[in-house]
Amino acid sequence: FLGGLVTSPLQRTFMRMLQGFASGLWPMELAIMTIYAPPKKLGICLGIMQGALTAGGIIGPLFGGILAEAFGMRMSFFLAAGALFLNFVVLVFFIKEPPTDTAAADTAAAGAEGEKVSLWKIPVIRLMLVSAALVQVVILIVQPILTTYISHLAGELDNLVFISGLIFSLGGFSSAITAPLWGRFGQHHGFVKALRLSLVLAGIFFFVQAIPDTLYAFAASQFAIGLFFSGIYPSINAILAEKTSASIKGRVFGLMFSAQQVGAMGGPILGGVIATFLGMKYVFLAAGALLLFISIAVQRKARQLHEA
Repeated sequence: FLGGLVTSPLQRTFMRMLQGFASGLWPMELAIMTIYAPPKKLGICLGIMQGALTAGGIIGPLFGGILAEAFGMRMSFFLAAGALFLNFVVLVFFIKEPPTDTAAADTAAAGAEGEKVSLWKIPVIRLMLVSAALVQVVILIVQPILTTYISHLAGELDNLVFISGLIFSLGGFSSAITAPLWGRFGQHHGFVKALRLSLVLAGIFFFVQAIPDTLYAFAASQFAIGLFFSGIYPSINAILAEKTSASIKGRVFGLMFSAQQVGAMGGPILGGVIATFLGMKYVFLAAGALLLFISIAVQRKARQLHEA
């Protein structure tokens, strides 16, 4: 709401800083979901939730642009505030506060021990937090060079920014479709296996993405990456949900969101550095290498993840 009232860049900056406090919404929703979801349907629920988040990330900027054109930029802020208020009403009046003593199983990360020991010192949680941060690096490592790389492939285009945004969103479209399917796969075959498989396949297709010399082939590879990338976060979330008690889920998912934000800060910087000193194709190779590195780390700790 305040975004529609600001009158200077400094006020806008402070508004954005204040808005950052709302970042707690997503990890708390994840915590609530993992407590209420039936254990046999946890993966499916998290997959659908991830698909909804991805779809919102695609639709949001498009819808925001339409609102700004139709009603003006300030009014789009007020309408967004109204939507968030509706979300608040639903949470307060229709979703009960979840119990904190109904975890499926207590582990080293659970109960009183989880309260006494730093969550970072628990190997399973630490591995998932580092993985979440590195995955977020991969998501944003391509962003700084995407428009320039598309221009390199297709030549000068009148609507270059639109084409770049469309191609970038292709991965989001495919992710929104397949995230529930990955959740179902993890539910039936194990979330650790789903995590390893999605990391390896997404990593391979990032290597493939460095090959095309035409815009259409590059767009197809971007769509293909989304098919497999969508299995990563639901699997990480499900593993964390299974290995923690209800009493510390809020802390765990809050830490995971913080890890993602650290990765989001590092990704664009790393992508820009690699593109500047090595070349743009190496950005995609670096993204693939990071995912394969995470998959190797998960593979080495697979037994620990199963037994924890």
